Amino acid sequence: MRKTSFLLLLLYACVINIYSQKAGNELLGAFKYDDFKTPEYCGASCHADFYQQWKQAMMSQAFTHHWDEIEYFELAVPHAEKDPVVAEVKAGCNGCHSPLAFASGDIPPKKPEFKTRANEGVSCDVCHSISGFKGDVPFNFNYILNPGNIKYGTRGTGESPEHQIQKNDFLSTAEFCGTCHNEKSPYGVWVKSTQLEWKEGPYSKQGVTCQTCHMPPAEGYTAAMGNKYADARQHLFHGAHDPGKVQGTVELRIHPDLNEAEPGETVRFTVALFNAKTGHKFPSGSVEDRIVWMHVEAVDAAGKVYHLKVDKKGFPGEEYTIASDDLAYQDMSIAKNDPNFKGVRRDGDVPVGDRIFRMAYFDPQGRMTIQQWNTKSLGTDYRIGPRETKLETLTFNLPNDVAPGKMKVTATLYYQRLVPSVARYLNVPEEEYETIKVNEHTTYVTVLQ
Repeated sequence: MRKTSFLLLLLYACVINIYSQKAGNELLGAFKYDDFKTPEYCGASCHADFYQQWKQAMMSQAFTHHWDEIEYFELAVPHAEKDPVVAEVKAGCNGCHSPLAFASGDIPPKKPEFKTRANEGVSCDVCHSISGFKGDVPFNFNYILNPGNIKYGTRGTGESPEHQIQKNDFLSTAEFCGTCHNEKSPYGVWVKSTQLEWKEGPYSKQGVTCQTCHMPPAEGYTAAMGNKYADARQHLFHGAHDPGKVQGTVELRIHPDLNEAEPGETVRFTVALFNAKTGHKFPSGSVEDRIVWMHVEAVDAAGKVYHLKVDKKGFPGEEYTIASDDLAYQDMSIAKNDPNFKGVRRDGDVPVGDRIFRMAYFDPQGRMTIQQWNTKSLGTDYRIGPRETKLETLTFNLPNDVAPGKMKVTATLYYQRLVPSVARYLNVPEEEYETIKVNEHTTYVTVLQ
């Protein structure tokens, strides 16, 4: 009986300890910048190689990255100061983009040009001070942060002259990543759900986690004075901003229903798009920003180019998945103080009639938005899931004047991190919306005389 009571008291104490620790909004102003070591300190003392990897990754640029800076200071902050419904984003964006600024109560942080510690983004000491998360689902920076001399790791082995080492299996889980890569808008809408997509997909059932792909293991040292391991996790964090990661994500194959056709005949092409690479949907993360589309062109024997438009399938909301000249993103006018703003082209530079693989975000007025914090509803999710194959068809009526001979037909999948029309309106540097070719495939049809 005494033993049972003791165990119950111990369990109760553990539960109280967990829930007495701060997470999410409770972290605002709970610490000081000086409670955290700088990345440079970690790199200079023991972890030079990991520091160099981190320095080139988006984790180090989460606050200083051009588009994030523009989105926060030119759209989110002014909008939050005018609309009480979204007021929380003025501080909340920093819970994931600059956790040190958030935890230090430095809201809003000064712009990157002032070179404050907000510029450290998601630093070494942030991730290695996280012990778990509060609640049932990881989202909106509900991680538990415990800065101090204890640094959490996935091994818990070795000794350091700088700090204590404690094993924490949480750092190996997808939930760890989900605390920032899942997000609900102030309206309660899931505007980021990368970890949830993974959980619903095939890889979670096979033990393939976020870290498997974004922190791949390799032989090496985790610290300068430590042991060599066969599976030292690389701190690369390569993802949506890395062309090498994006290229080849989806495989394409196009084929015709006829190998030979005469002018005036109809040829129907089928394109199979297979997501062979991602453990979540493609695109994922900031889905409101990113645009993925399929473009198909035919070139006849005389070199004349024909643009083939995708066949409609007829599902609800399909109009947002076929490129048009429609305008959108009018709610940027709130931050820009421009009530006469008509919007910009919804689909950027995508040719009219191309298929777009997206999920549209809508503001409280039902207009398509690129501002995740102002998202009240979502459109049809027409992204490509992990190991999913989507089939698209294109019906081409061969013109009467088409040149006889071999016709080359190519399907290409493209990706941009940001819709160019939005980028140009906000003066975002061109490298932030470069077009990346994901994949392509070519087939042929012989045009008879």
